Amino acid sequence: MASSSIARVLSRQMHMSARRHALTKFSMPAMSPTMTEGGIASWKKAEGEKFTAGDVLLEIETDKATIDVEAQDDGILAKIIAPDGSKNVAVGSPIAIMAEEGDDLSGAAQMASEPSAAPSSPPKEESTPELPKTEAPKPTPSQAKPELAKGERIFASPIAKKIALERGIPLAQVKGTGPEGRIIREDIEKYQPPAAAASGVAATSSAPATSLPDYTDTPVTNMRRVIGSRLTQSKQELPHYYLTVQINMDKTIKLREVFNKTLGEKDKAAKLSVNDFILKAVACALNDVPEANSAWLGEVIRQYKKADISVAVATPTGLITPIVKDVGSKGLATISSEAKALAKKARDGKLAPQEYQGGTFTVSNLGMYDIEHFTAIINPPQSCILAVGTTQPTIVPAPEEERGFKTVNMMKVTLSSDHRTVDGAVGARWMTAFKGYLENPLTFML
Repeated sequence: MASSSIARVLSRQMHMSARRHALTKFSMPAMSPTMTEGGIASWKKAEGEKFTAGDVLLEIETDKATIDVEAQDDGILAKIIAPDGSKNVAVGSPIAIMAEEGDDLSGAAQMASEPSAAPSSPPKEESTPELPKTEAPKPTPSQAKPELAKGERIFASPIAKKIALERGIPLAQVKGTGPEGRIIREDIEKYQPPAAAASGVAATSSAPATSLPDYTDTPVTNMRRVIGSRLTQSKQELPHYYLTVQINMDKTIKLREVFNKTLGEKDKAAKLSVNDFILKAVACALNDVPEANSAWLGEVIRQYKKADISVAVATPTGLITPIVKDVGSKGLATISSEAKALAKKARDGKLAPQEYQGGTFTVSNLGMYDIEHFTAIINPPQSCILAVGTTQPTIVPAPEEERGFKTVNMMKVTLSSDHRTVDGAVGARWMTAFKGYLENPLTFML
């Protein structure tokens, strides 16, 4: 009896000891292949609260949407490390301490305060064998070299150029410490403009003579930061060219009225928009001119067999492009319902990654804002984006009419194309096909 009691006590102690060390750190998950950091929108469970598999633990803000994170197993949220509203949390960084039922939660706070192993950083771009060197005065971060003569070449690494562009730093004023004076990433990060350095010395000087106008600073969201970076990169690196045509929308408008009347008898909420016809015409034109349904991937040009069309949607936090998949195989009613559902999820920040990642062609429609004409920036690696303006009555020559003219509903569209993948003649053929489908929309049914 005594030996069995001792065994039970030892077993209980060993079980408790194992439980004491069962606390685990829960790290920021990667919600998409390209995600490197995110924000904590809100925790759905409180500290000490139990949860079961499938429960939503928290909402994470990515660069495109707010995504629910569900629990994979039963457990307890022992300690929250990254509270609601946390921004720029790196993927893999601890955001909470998790436990199982029966665990001792007293060590959660201590575990949360323990420094986590920093994620391994990639090797520096410029690494040259260093020779033993004597002590030499190092340049201070605020040092800047005189501007180079106009036209003189500046040597800098690609990442240094990118960071300098984002921060508005003139490379001509940065002193390079890389091989042969090449500007590297560390030089950009340590750079301080001469004016800033001088102001640091005279920090105690009197207030400026002129006061700044009133303003409000809005923190840059992850989504806005990514939008800015990608569109800047697209405009700088992609050789854009633009093709514009005017399209007679009279037949499309009349056909839409007929379809909406028929649909309204079955479902009053169902209603086709002009944009639904545009998406269908885009898909049909891509089937006729598949070279426009392509992507530049560096070593190869990928040509897609289906038209997965990204539709630009304005949200409170920025632009996002949910995807209507395989538009060519769908009817107008299906396209309309899917596009409306995706747009609502986009504005609510509830899109799943697979609903906005990918796409083979983009449509941006500002016609509802009475914009007559604009050009759009390509969404890489896609090759094309179509900018759609408003439809408005326009007087055109009509020799068959007694007056010699007539009024028609004209819509102006502009195709932005990547010249690396879509030559001008190819873009022109696509625009001709697209215009033909909208001016004769019954061809959708053939």
